Amino acid sequence: QVQLVESGGGLVQAGGSLRLSCAASGSIFSINAMGWYRQAPGNQRELVAIITSGGNTNYADSWKGRFTISRDTAKNTVYLQRNSLKPEDTAVYYCVTRAGQYQYWGQGTQVTVSA
Repeated sequence: QVQLVESGGGLVQAGGSLRLSCAASGSIFSINAMGWYRQAPGNQRELVAIITSGGNTNYADSWKGRFTISRDTAKNTVYLQRNSLKPEDTAVYYCVTRAGQYQYWGQGTQVTVSA
């Protein structure tokens, strides 16, 4: 199994920046991709971006150019960066990892952007 711990959420003013972190532990050798989803109030959970173990990135069309996903393989950590935050970025952000045939989720971190 893989455990994920997210951090970096909170209350941010519009125009500010956000950097979320997700640290993986457990059976990390089996991880082949890590990424982020978001769920805005009243909406379904949706993909933001994925980064593979080979370093390839894939962004949902809605978020290309607005978020940046990166990783630190030495720390088994994936990051999500967003600059120029807007109130519509308010959501719960979930870390996800694909390890073998399984998918694991973090507990989610709330990001609230005030106008």
